[in-house]
Amino acid sequence: MSQALQFRRLPSNPDLPLPARATPGSAGYDLRAAEAITLEPGQVGVVPTGLEVALPEGVEGQVRPRSGLAARHGITVLNTPGTIDPDYRGELRILLINLGPDPVSLQRGDRVAQLVLQRFETPSVMEVEALADTDRGDGGFGSTGKG
Repeated sequence: MSQALQFRRLPSNPDLPLPARATPGSAGYDLRAAEAITLEPGQVGVVPTGLEVALPEGVEGQVRPRSGLAARHGITVLNTPGTIDPDYRGELRILLINLGPDPVSLQRGDRVAQLVLQRFETPSVMEVEALADTDRGDGGFGSTGKG
């Protein structure tokens, strides 16, 4: 991917690190909370990042959970993966839910999600009278195996 990932800071985030990959082999860019929030068990919260982004053309941003928060506290991204379209220019906000048994407090600057970039295609849409046959056919849930 040759185009830069461009971020603009909002007044609520004059100082937090820009999203970055934790290691050279990491796929995701860590996103941080611009505000503290406490999530009670079962509670949904919207966590602002204080950042806007311009994604490269033809690239979707997928907001995904951080495995450490999920494993330790049951915190996950509610609509995972959340989609950021390349033409969106509003604040990046993370929709989190606490699936764990205890309240969880997240502090300003905590890494709360990750942004994974994915190229996508936009083929034209057409209506047809019939679709090509496959071995699977219309077999749905559970039709390819036992378990």
